Amino acid sequence: MKRAALYSSRPAIRSAAPDSSSPADASPSPVPFFRWRVWQRHPRVALFFAGVITASAFFGVFLLSLPSQRALTQDDINAAVLHTLSTQELPSRALRAAQTIGPSVVRVRGFSDDPEDPKDPKGEAKSTGVGSGVVISEEGVILTNLHVVQGSKKLMVTFADGFEAEATVVAVQPENDLAVIKAVKIPDDLQPATLGSTGNLMPGDEVVAVGFPFGIGPSVSAGVISGMNREFRTEGKSILRGLIQFDAAANPGNSGGPLVNMSGEVIGVVTAILNPTSARTFIGIAFAATIESAGTALGIPPF
Repeated sequence: MKRAALYSSRPAIRSAAPDSSSPADASPSPVPFFRWRVWQRHPRVALFFAGVITASAFFGVFLLSLPSQRALTQDDINAAVLHTLSTQELPSRALRAAQTIGPSVVRVRGFSDDPEDPKDPKGEAKSTGVGSGVVISEEGVILTNLHVVQGSKKLMVTFADGFEAEATVVAVQPENDLAVIKAVKIPDDLQPATLGSTGNLMPGDEVVAVGFPFGIGPSVSAGVISGMNREFRTEGKSILRGLIQFDAAANPGNSGGPLVNMSGEVIGVVTAILNPTSARTFIGIAFAATIESAGTALGIPPF
């Protein structure tokens, strides 16, 4: 007996083999389903990525076409430095030192308020002297010479920005002709000086002196250390010891100003000039109290 044919309920699966009866080039190959769906749904995204791939390819070709870079040698660096030095005008060491200490230098003026003393044309008390000083703290503490402030009933200081204020004496050290004064009011952003050390100083080291010679300034002079541990006899016949001798120009009014190294650090306080005549002008020899001496006047132990 002939058996009945059995049929599956699933749809028939077509063979993947191409129909040999159809020509091979009857129709183009179909686009894969996934790429076609992405292109249809997100054409802009597809274009973007296509552009990125194309740009990357061009960039890679460009990098490959560049010539290889030669590594820098020490000779190249030396040649570049020499070229800069020969073609560019660099600031001097003295200029850099003066610019560093400049904001900390002040003019110090002493006045007498005795009613019997004559007044100036403006009706103000007569000036008893003009000197210099250097700010050593943000609170307005100033280092200067004792002979600059001695005998004055009133002290006025003028800061680098032109701000003026009254000052009072807070400490003195007669054996080194040093005084510490403090301004009653201070300008904004007051910049104190950086204190250095004389431990490594030698004759020939460069120095800069900044102050107000004859009240003119701030004035800058440059020179070198001439000697260390010098002595000087003052007009009052007292002897100052352990001084720095230097040849940067100094005149009356420089007293109390800073002597600085090429880093702009204070290494001394200009104290005296040597002149065998009564002219009281600079002839090439000046003296400064060491910053270590000034430290003891401030209550700071030696460096």
